[in-house]
Amino acid sequence: MTKFITDAHLTTIMLRSRQVYGGVEKSPNRAFLRAMGLTDRDIESPPFVGVAVAWNEAGPCNIHTLGLGNRLKQGVQEAGGTPRMFATPPLVIDGIAMGYEGMKYSLVSREIIADTVEMTVNAHGYDAVACISGCDKTGPGMMMAMGRLNLPSIIMYAGTTMPGYYNGREIAVGDVYEAVGAYSSGKISKEELQAMEMLAVPTAGSCGGLYTANTMAMMTESLGLALPGSASPPAVVGAKGSFAYETGKAIMPPYRERDQGQRYPEIRSLQERNSHAHASGGSTNAVLHLIAIAYEAGG
Repeated sequence: MTKFITDAHLTTIMLRSRQVYGGVEKSPNRAFLRAMGLTDRDIESPPFVGVAVAWNEAGPCNIHTLGLGNRLKQGVQEAGGTPRMFATPPLVIDGIAMGYEGMKYSLVSREIIADTVEMTVNAHGYDAVACISGCDKTGPGMMMAMGRLNLPSIIMYAGTTMPGYYNGREIAVGDVYEAVGAYSSGKISKEELQAMEMLAVPTAGSCGGLYTANTMAMMTESLGLALPGSASPPAVVGAKGSFAYETGKAIMPPYRERDQGQRYPEIRSLQERNSHAHASGGSTNAVLHLIAIAYEAGG
């Protein structure tokens, strides 16, 4: 299940942005870019890199991603590219949507995210795409889009939240779900439940547990679509910003080292990645997401 991008194909890809922004007839197109402060160098030196960021204020999973997106942009610029950031709006926070009809939109959001990335990159002639994922469906949706686009692509997970502390032990949002049951059965007081509610999710980042977001974060590395080690640091750790910067720089080598028969991106064996997901003890949702990613990548 590997995508092959040859030297000849790469040259064609690089022409995408030139077809949209190059030449006398595209002067009106460039006028829009100049309104945003882009210079001759920005416009005339491909690649244009679409920076897809999973951001919204529905929950802490994605509240910090714009900052990481800006660090990624700096990496692209440092390496000689022109980044253009955009947000993927349809995010469903499963921890909030569970238990009522809102959950019906969760898996649907994955498809809309994939469509949003594909639409934005293709409509504007970007030459490559770099993604910052957050909550459950953003990573799979973005990786599905990467498979469809068949362009130089990379992804970075925005990170998990830090643990909370209650009565001298670490807690996470899963403990609050259990505490609701404990309160309902009279085992803890309302004040204890409220205290756990206040402390369980102390920082930005996805749910603290090996649920879908963190399981699929491992898969970004396992599939070969993210920098090694980039998924592990929590959302608020300084290393996350460093990885975002390096992720932006890493999208550029395919344009600088154009070897015949170069493979980029390389999406690795589905069977092996399934084994990794199961061995981790993570979310079984990984199965349905890996199948969707494989389908979009033509494998």
